[in-house]
Amino acid sequence: MIYVCIPSHDEAPTVGLLLWKIRQVFAAFPREYQLLVLDDASTDTTSEVLEPYTRVLPLEVIRHSQRQGYAASVEELLRKAVELTDRPKRDTAILMHADFAHQPQTIPDLVRRIESGADLVVAEGRLEGQPSRTYRLLRRYAPTLLRGVVSVPGVKDIVSGFAAIRLVALRNALRSQNDRLLQTDGWAANAELYWRTGRYARRLESVVSLERHDLKTRPSRVRPWECAGALWAARPVLRASPVPPAPPEPAPRREAEAPAAS
Repeated sequence: MIYVCIPSHDEAPTVGLLLWKIRQVFAAFPREYQLLVLDDASTDTTSEVLEPYTRVLPLEVIRHSQRQGYAASVEELLRKAVELTDRPKRDTAILMHADFAHQPQTIPDLVRRIESGADLVVAEGRLEGQPSRTYRLLRRYAPTLLRGVVSVPGVKDIVSGFAAIRLVALRNALRSQNDRLLQTDGWAANAELYWRTGRYARRLESVVSLERHDLKTRPSRVRPWECAGALWAARPVLRASPVPPAPPEPAPRREAEAPAAS
């Protein structure tokens, strides 16, 4: 089962189209899937847009009466996927945004990487659609602001919000934390998610994915300088909640030696 997890706040113009595009992807790439959308106290018509899709798609909608933010929404969706699965070593959660920046056509590539043995695959964004120069620079250098605190081997775009995670790795990461998995928010929460789950991943990979910024129907909510400050401020929070060491791999069983010939 593939659980497509979509946090949403005031994305009524795009969330329905995104769900339909995901349906088309799975029609051409047949896998069992479940859509999980969290409506984080939207003030627009998101609720009304989602309602008819619950009747025609494998869709479950979770709603917050008060806004809880991006990281809390992501964590609740991922915990829901872990709760639903009965095969965590096989099943996968895919995290993506509701604003249509992330292209559903990348989903098959993410899934194939998981099916080939990866436990965490991050879609590194190739930005298009005229995001500002400041935004591009921040996206490029965001990992530098977390250097020495967060390490995700093999992944450059650690703040991407588009990724696939094998649920056994996610489950183990959730179990490693006494309370919340994600202590930060925004872009830092994406990096933290990959950092924590990557500890339990046998193999980490990345793929390049087109990230469109001209299909949004609203202005960007990212304020680059504020975002840079938030990433820097996340450093002491992450240092205070380090990733615990992964348990050692069990030693391979040795076959009993055949008795010596008399």
